[in-house]
Amino acid sequence: MTIKLLGSGALLIALAFGPLACSESDSLTASGSTSGTASMLSLEVYRSPTCGCCNKWINHLEDNSFEVARHNQSNLSVFKAEQGIASRYQSCHTAVSSDGYVFEGHIPAKLIQQFLRDKPAGSIGLAVPDMPAGSPGMEMGQRFDPYAVLLLKANGSNEVYAQITRPQEQH
Repeated sequence: MTIKLLGSGALLIALAFGPLACSESDSLTASGSTSGTASMLSLEVYRSPTCGCCNKWINHLEDNSFEVARHNQSNLSVFKAEQGIASRYQSCHTAVSSDGYVFEGHIPAKLIQQFLRDKPAGSIGLAVPDMPAGSPGMEMGQRFDPYAVLLLKANGSNEVYAQITRPQEQH
């Protein structure tokens, strides 16, 4: 059930006509969204079976409301090329959404969620090339290397989607 708050006038109308017919799982929260179990986002993650940081990144996704299907790939570079990910944008794993968007490397879950809520026109997904220290799945104690999350465009170009300069910006 979706309810849009229109101001105090809408509240008066609702009070005048009685309570809204909401189930317990649809109760309105302070943010205007519904509480209860939201549908989880799902990703297919393709990785090397021996990569530990891939597992840590998948755990980060699962801790942030993603349902993840894991796929071991013997030739990831061919798979990445088939997905339109140029070698200069590649990292150690690739996630694919149900609608075909790609998420390459150690991208914070919150940025994937943001992307999927508001998909930029002409894009194929996001990438964090290489494996920056301190990014999700690449935690190394106190070490943190600032990094850019790139918006990958269908024409092969990119632009900076987000700049992560501190560990706290990833959560």
